[in-house]
Formats: sequence, structure tokens, C-alpha cells
Amino acid sequence: MIWPVYVINMAANTTRMTRVADELERLDIPFTRFEAVDGRALSPDERARVYDPAANLRRARHPMVGPEIGCYLSHIAIWNKIASSDAPGGIILEDDFSAATDLGAVLAALASDRADWDIAKLFSARVNQQVFDRRPLVAGRDIAVPYKVPNTTLGYAIRRDAAGRLAAGSLPMSRPIDEDHKHFWEFDLKIMLVTPSPLSFGEQSAETGTITAARRRTEKQKSGGVLRRIIALVRFRLNYLAKLHWHRLLGRAGK
Repeated sequence: MIWPVYVINMAANTTRMTRVADELERLDIPFTRFEAVDGRALSPDERARVYDPAANLRRARHPMVGPEIGCYLSHIAIWNKIASSDAPGGIILEDDFSAATDLGAVLAALASDRADWDIAKLFSARVNQQVFDRRPLVAGRDIAVPYKVPNTTLGYAIRRDAAGRLAAGSLPMSRPIDEDHKHFWEFDLKIMLVTPSPLSFGEQSAETGTITAARRRTEKQKSGGVLRRIIALVRFRLNYLAKLHWHRLLGRAGK
């Protein structure tokens, strides 16, 4: 038995949805399509209610673009569904994944796992991801604590109490969702990683465009300030790494 599976998809992205629906049906994994929030369509008032640009300047690498805001809101909406459901947790997939043949077994193993974690990531782009506390999950795959939480929210399992906690505490947002996950100590999150990853990137093109393309367009429209942005990025990375190492040391020392 697996937890409810939600696939985030915008209505216009029919090619992506058809492909991942075929893949999940082939693997006999039931799922619910979840209509993604279109962050580009938010009014200025709606945007102001959910996004804090002042906090973004202090805490993030770059200003958030509409698709990033919509992506985060989509995850929050599903967290609320999971938090109010009877299931112990849920699986959230974005519509640009490709799945290994044993994905169903991985999801069933996560649903029955009794270890203490909030989120189990199903994808990391790093082949040699640094991890600790590794243990077997299913044949050929382990579950472990990633020293550095992977980028992207391509797919993950989340427990019901963690979903409720995140849904209640993530707004107004100031960073993309995967950046918030990387700052796990701010949300008191225990994040695990299935390794090797049972998911990989699938079709990246989309009728509505991608977050990366939207950010590039926004950056091209800006004039000047290149050196200032580079300095801000370096400062952000150094600050993040210092806090990451500190909290990993604290966590390991407390074991």
C-alpha cells in the first residue's frame, strides 16, 4: 500500500501530463492530477499576500519569478490536502519526471517505514551525493540523510504532520521551495534521500515555459548591477554553507 500520489501539472502542459500519466499507469501507481497554481496570473495584491520581496533580498539568491511562486503555492495546497486527509502521508511529483521500474516498491517501502523523518526525497542530480546514516530500503536502493539537501522538488514523500507544519509556516514565502528545503534547520525538518534515485528528469520542455527560462528573461531585462548580484550570490552561498556545516555538526554531535 502506498500513500496518495499527486502530480502537479498546469492544464496547458498536456504533453508532459500525457507522458507521466502513461508512465505511472504502466507502473500500476494510482495518482491524482493536481492543477498547478499559475504564478504568472496572480494579481499584485495576491502576490503581495504570499511573497515577501524584502525578506527575499535578505535570504535568497535572486528575486522569485511568477512560476517559482506558483510552484511553491502548488506544493502548499497539496500539503494542506495531505494534512487534512486520513493517510499518514503523501507523495508529490512534478510533471517532468521519469520513473524507475521499481518506483512503486520504493513508495510502498516509504509508506511502511517507521524511522523518524519528515520528507524523503526521490531525486538528486548528484551521482555521488554525500550521505550518512545509510540503511537499506528496497533491493538496490538505500535511504539516508543527505549532508546537503538536493536541489529541486521533482518528487518526494512527506508525512502528514510535516505537511501540516509546512503549510502553516511557509507563507509569506521569500525563497523557492527547494531552497527552503535546503535550509532544513529553519523548519525543523528531517529530510532523507532515496539513493540511487528512483526518479530522473524527463521531458523538460513545456507549453507554458520553464522556471529557468522565466528567470533568465527577468535577469536580461535588468540593467547594470552585475557585480552587485555576483557579490550577493557569493555572500549567500558562504552564509548557507557555514550554517549547513554548523547544523550538521550539531546534529551529529547530538546522536
